[in-house]
Amino acid sequence: MADPLRLRPEDRPDFEAVLHLALITTDIQAALSTDPTGRATARLRLRALGDADEIAAAARAEYGTYLALRTSAEPDPPPHPAVGSLLPALAVLTPLIAATSAAVLLVLGYLLQLADAEDTLPGSLFTAGWVMTLIAGTSALLAFAAMLRTAIRGGDGTAHAARLQQARQNWQRALLDRSLLPHLRRCLREDPSLCPTPPLGVHTAHSHDSRTATHPKEHPSHVGQPDQGPADQPQ
Repeated sequence: MADPLRLRPEDRPDFEAVLHLALITTDIQAALSTDPTGRATARLRLRALGDADEIAAAARAEYGTYLALRTSAEPDPPPHPAVGSLLPALAVLTPLIAATSAAVLLVLGYLLQLADAEDTLPGSLFTAGWVMTLIAGTSALLAFAAMLRTAIRGGDGTAHAARLQQARQNWQRALLDRSLLPHLRRCLREDPSLCPTPPLGVHTAHSHDSRTATHPKEHPSHVGQPDQGPADQPQ
């Protein structure tokens, strides 16, 4: 089995689908909405696709289980076309031909016996007829067993397909929760274009407070009042 840390090419579409779900998660979508141009979203997507193998490593256990089930579900190579088309025909025709031949031989033997044939032909016909009857019964049982086996294998295939689908969903859920979402959130924290800047009003108020603290004479209680000299001091 291939290394589960590396995504197979046929699993790339699943990775891209889960990446789309991660990008529209509420907190990530809210962070990306600060960039109306959409360039931040494109950067995140390209970076995640480029680091797909490293990102998927956090879900390697679920991916390994999914690969193992999928490998066991792969069909065997088909047999030679001539053999594949001949065996079903033989399974159907052999009981019919054998039963028909047995009936003909038994009827001929019975008719010759009624005609008082003194040779050994009636006995030989009876023997051949019973042999053909045995062949017809055996081939019919084998055909029924083959049909039953096919039905049982079909039921096992349905159960295996259900387990395979569940393993795929488990991998996709782990890929979303433990791989893609932490990766995208870390990339958002590292993107300077998405860091919020303080509003202009907050900066102005802070400057005004600093100016007021460094120039106490500009306090509103001093505005409009002349400076008192020594002559104006009360006696």
